[in-house]
Amino acid sequence: MSEHLSEEQVADLRHELERQLARLEKSMKVTDEALRTVELDQTAVGRLSRMDSLQNQSLSRGLREREVVRLSQIRDALMRVENGSYGTCTVCDGTIPFERLFVFPEAPECADCVG
Repeated sequence: MSEHLSEEQVADLRHELERQLARLEKSMKVTDEALRTVELDQTAVGRLSRMDSLQNQSLSRGLREREVVRLSQIRDALMRVENGSYGTCTVCDGTIPFERLFVFPEAPECADCVG
């Protein structure tokens, strides 16, 4: 565990990561529903409605890609909490200030190394 973070700070940040993970997983279920195949039955839906559905599906695909990246970041952060490297920059091995982790708890690097 990074020595610049207290046990209480790490516990609070872990709780926040777990809360964000649960919220993200719930959101991903909704996104899955939005990504279902658009029905092209001419009698069931008008042309503009089908176009709207296809556009919404495209937006949902973009959202899904961002959700997958965020899911990976949160899981990686929780793994760093478990292995004791949380709060240490993965690039320069410097410390990540609590203030940065408070705002962006899944941050793998310090502000200087963000590229």
